[in-house]
Amino acid sequence: MLNGSSNSPGTGNKVVLISGDEEYRSEEVLPQLAKILSQQHGFDCIVLFAIHPETGTVDPNFRHNIPGLQHLQDANVMVIATRFRDLPETQMRRIDDYLKRGGPVIGMRTATHGFNIPLGKTYSHYGNGYEGDHSFWQGGFGRAILGEKWISHHGAHREESTRGLISPQEKNNPIVRGIKKGDIWGPTDVYGVRLPLPGDSQTVVFGQVLSGMKPTDPPVAGRKNNPLMPIAWTKSYQLPGQQSQKGKVFTTTMGSSNDFLSEGVRRLIVQGIFWACGLEKSIPLQGLRVDIVPPYHPTDFGFRSDEDWVNKNIKPGDFKQP
Repeated sequence: MLNGSSNSPGTGNKVVLISGDEEYRSEEVLPQLAKILSQQHGFDCIVLFAIHPETGTVDPNFRHNIPGLQHLQDANVMVIATRFRDLPETQMRRIDDYLKRGGPVIGMRTATHGFNIPLGKTYSHYGNGYEGDHSFWQGGFGRAILGEKWISHHGAHREESTRGLISPQEKNNPIVRGIKKGDIWGPTDVYGVRLPLPGDSQTVVFGQVLSGMKPTDPPVAGRKNNPLMPIAWTKSYQLPGQQSQKGKVFTTTMGSSNDFLSEGVRRLIVQGIFWACGLEKSIPLQGLRVDIVPPYHPTDFGFRSDEDWVNKNIKPGDFKQP
């Protein structure tokens, strides 16, 4: 756990960050995000990892175990960046209880398809593309809570990168305060979504598909950028039958470890967390400080073999500050 300072806006707010994806290195980016939140803004942060139960090591390829979800019980915000998880019922119950009380949710990249739980299990309705009897949960956790499930790679994967364009209607939104044109860029491609987004979703940033993998590359020719796909939006949710207040949601389909090298991407996500916690008045006009806390040397996104994870032998404590 990373404890924040006692005189910062985030003081007294507990953030639980849940990693667990095979491709975009959430086990690298979320510890860095936690360090920024705790050391620069005073939040108390706990980062959780996909852990192989036989080795006790970080293994995103093992989809059935993320220990520590009991920390959601008193969390002020949940940041989730999982992909196709099928967790035990006892662990899913912790997430479900958090959502029942309307806790704020920050979804990053593959969280739109964060679960893949077979029919017949208690929490199968969380699964990506769920089409069962629970009408609220059509499409699964991604669609019902975050605003969209897995649809497609809209930009060409590993060939066309993403430039963020702030929606003209949201230029005064505190989430994008201090973010200038060209600040938001990442090598991950734009995800496809269905328009319009559901409920009270409000697009904050659109993703312009670029013709190459550099931030200076021009937009791709043709119709791919017409219409532009949202890459960051806000919405709310309330689980059926619950009397809690509506939960606040900020979703971005960016957020790989490489994306986080972009100051604009970091600022977008950190300020989204401030908004979700009701701290938007603490965001200055120039935007929040989001300096990288060294060391941070992210590896490229991509899938790895089971053997590779065994050989790496990474423990959660390896991500702590020395």
